[in-house]
Amino acid sequence: MDRSEQDGFESFVAASGARLLRLAIGLTGDRGLAEDLVQETLARTYLAWRRIRDRDAAEAYARRILVTTHISLWRRRRVPEQVTAELPEWAGSDAYAALDGRAELWAALGRLGRKQRAVLVLRYYEDRDDTEVAALLGCSTSTVRSQAARALATLRMVPGLGAATTTSTERWSAP
Repeated sequence: MDRSEQDGFESFVAASGARLLRLAIGLTGDRGLAEDLVQETLARTYLAWRRIRDRDAAEAYARRILVTTHISLWRRRRVPEQVTAELPEWAGSDAYAALDGRAELWAALGRLGRKQRAVLVLRYYEDRDDTEVAALLGCSTSTVRSQAARALATLRMVPGLGAATTTSTERWSAP
C-alpha cells in the first residue's frame, strides 16, 4: 500500500472509528468486546482497502464486516461464559504438592556425599548419560552406576521420599 492509500485509510479510521465503536457496543453490550470487534473489523478493512473503489462506501463496507464478524463469533461461541461466585474444582493435579516433595528431595540430596550428589544431579537433573557424568567427574562409568545406585538406596530410606526416588528417570527441578 502506497503512502496516499495509507493516509486515506488513516483518515477513514479517524472519521468512522467512533461510529463503528458505537455500533459494536450496541451489538455486543460490552465495551471490551466491542473494541476487539472494531479492531478485527478495521484489520479486515485494511486488508481490503485497495479493492474498495468507492471511498464514500467504505464505512458501509466496514459496518457490514463488523456485523458479519459479530454474527460469526456469536455462532462459534457454543458454550457461553458464566460468571460464578466460586471457582470450579480443579480437574488437574496439584502442582504445589509436587513442589513440596521436591524441596524435601533437595534437602535429602544435601545429606548425601559430594560424589553421590554430583552423580544424581548430573544424571537426573542435568539429564546426562553415564559416559558424560564419568568424564565430568573423572571416574569410570561403572563407578557412576554404583554411586547412583547407592545414592538412590540412601534416598529411599528417607521417610516420605521412597515414592519420589523409585523411578530413576524422574527429572527434578530446583526448589
